[in-house]
Amino acid sequence: MEIIEENQGGINIYKINGHLDSNTSQGFEDKLIQAIDDGSKSMIIDFKNLDYISSAGLRVILKAAKALKHEDGKIMLCDMQDYVKEIFEISGFDSLMPIVGSMGDALDAFSPNRSLAGKIKRDYESVG
Repeated sequence: MEIIEENQGGINIYKINGHLDSNTSQGFEDKLIQAIDDGSKSMIIDFKNLDYISSAGLRVILKAAKALKHEDGKIMLCDMQDYVKEIFEISGFDSLMPIVGSMGDALDAFSPNRSLAGKIKRDYESVG
């Protein structure tokens, strides 16, 4: 598994490539918990290139979500393949944390003004 880390405006973004399973979940958990311990309160996990997630991977996501909630933070999950999203739905995790369709939607969830600015720009362009 490969994890690409980014930070946009104080939002920690993790792009996961490959498999999140019992062999890889501990390393990912360490990264997430370290970021929370270092004061991160906003996280996005991008599942666009995730091929597989096991119960160990689900546990890591849940643990991070609970830790963020305890710190008044927020986690967003985005860009899931249908088969990965189905795992979240079957396990009931989709009711525990927000899952959105794209990275843009996830970023918008952290910045309502960004979403409004985008809407105003689209409205303006459609008039002109």
